[in-house]
Amino acid sequence: MPFPAAHSRMPFSLLLRFCLPSAIRTLPKAAHIRNTSSMTEGRQPASVMVLPRSLAPAFESFCQGNRGLLPLLGQSEAVKPFPQLSTVPDIRTICPQFQKYEFGACTGMLTSLEGYSEQLKDMVTFIIDCSFSIEEALEQAGIPGRDLTGPSHAGAYKTTVPCATIAGFCCPLVVTMRPVPKDKLERLLRATHSVGGQQGQPIHIGDPELLGIKALSKPDYGSYVECRPEDVPVFWPSQLTSLEAVISCKAPLAFTSPPGCIVMIPKDTVSPASCLPPEMVPEVHAISKDPLHYSIVSAPAAQRVRELESTIAIDPGNRGIGHLLLKDELLQAALSLSHASSILITTGFPTHFNHEPPEETDGPPGAIALAAFLQVLGKETAIVVDQRALNLHMKIVEDAVKQGVLKTPVPLLTYQGRSMEDAQAFLCKDGDPKSPRFDHLVAIERAGRAADGNYYNARKMNIKHLVDPIDDIFLAAQKIPGISSTGIGDGGNELGMGRVKEAVKKYIRNGDVIACDVEADFAIIAGVSNWGGYALACALYILNSCQVHERYLRRATGLSRGAGEQSWIQALPSVDKDEECVAY
Repeated sequence: MPFPAAHSRMPFSLLLRFCLPSAIRTLPKAAHIRNTSSMTEGRQPASVMVLPRSLAPAFESFCQGNRGLLPLLGQSEAVKPFPQLSTVPDIRTICPQFQKYEFGACTGMLTSLEGYSEQLKDMVTFIIDCSFSIEEALEQAGIPGRDLTGPSHAGAYKTTVPCATIAGFCCPLVVTMRPVPKDKLERLLRATHSVGGQQGQPIHIGDPELLGIKALSKPDYGSYVECRPEDVPVFWPSQLTSLEAVISCKAPLAFTSPPGCIVMIPKDTVSPASCLPPEMVPEVHAISKDPLHYSIVSAPAAQRVRELESTIAIDPGNRGIGHLLLKDELLQAALSLSHASSILITTGFPTHFNHEPPEETDGPPGAIALAAFLQVLGKETAIVVDQRALNLHMKIVEDAVKQGVLKTPVPLLTYQGRSMEDAQAFLCKDGDPKSPRFDHLVAIERAGRAADGNYYNARKMNIKHLVDPIDDIFLAAQKIPGISSTGIGDGGNELGMGRVKEAVKKYIRNGDVIACDVEADFAIIAGVSNWGGYALACALYILNSCQVHERYLRRATGLSRGAGEQSWIQALPSVDKDEECVAY
């Protein structure tokens, strides 16, 4: 039923009170909301879902269980009559008022719900916040918008990332993408923080296949926004996740805002978006080149990790390790590990030739400390060691379990392969590089292969006969997409230090001979390698306690894990490095 002409002059808040009186009573009081390019004076963009009353509690729980994706502004009884709400379509579309769904299938496009007055008596309306404007953030960052390849709204994609399932609501996360030049990512993150707070944070930066998106050129909704060679795809949650949720419940009748259309509601009915303090501006860091992957962390959390990095860089042996330091290697390694699900750790540096086994004490404690924290984060963890030292490491693991350092025994592996094919078979299921068993390798004070194929201690003594070719695993990983690696060392002759080998040759005693030639993606330099293992565990604690990173890690689905869970704190290493006895 069309409105009388007088309604066009009626204040919108009064108009909505006329349309949805109970909704206005249930929505929160007025709140300050930043203007976005989608807003008009006094109005706030939102999407609308109308569901049977019997499904309302489950849908409310679904929104609350995925509040990072579906910020629910309020709900109300659907009333009779249900006059036309004020809609603002995408500038490139002319869209109807509502889509009608029956048992999960779209069966009609409606400009009014006037003909469904009886059904609406037993239905509930949900209003979901759509206030964050990607376009405004891009404009604020000085990044020109891109033309769409079609006449519709910017494309949205169904992912393979599941939302938290509540009752019959079980659906994938839906995302929208904008291409951003690599050198403007940091600027964009500052702008999205300014415009949308936590709601403006992207949930993925990098390769779309990590979200299960096979082809950016084929969005599930809307039109493709073209990526150029210098661009990085950046993804945000889409309001269309709520549409997929409605489809998944297969309600006998439901109505939704159509893709590309929003409903305007009074700004004075909107609760504040989830805000973060100004100092919580995210930093963005590259953590993988193949596949391309970036991670984010708040500036204060990043600074805490940098302080850790400075602390472990103390050089008690005066070896000159300060010349090997690379900025933010601890931070980037920790970010990469935070995203990993299955980690392989290696350690072992034979140096005491009058002992059996001849292992030094630096390395195994750091490996156990890191494994313990990875366990409490729920990550699969294994340790690979020399065959001759297997019994020693079995006793170390057994003792760590008895003392409560490890929750459960860490699987111990050995490797004595003779070729790159053997190494690939060790790393991958059935030797298939598309199915790696591990997605991050960590070497802590592990003897590293020099350029001449031998292994040397700091005094240039060749110890090749005591070392299994675990280096080959790291070399094979360099050619397998999806596997990253970290090396932790204190002298330049450890596995992974090939990343700084030129500095080792120049500044470290005997460096021209002992320098490891095998590099890792990240090289953590510490005065004692154990410190590097402890610092990596502590950095993971900092990251997983960081609200910005934790949300990005779970892609805003589900609920936030409590920062600083007691089990995390208990798993942190507590070793006084001044009292540690380490053989050099």
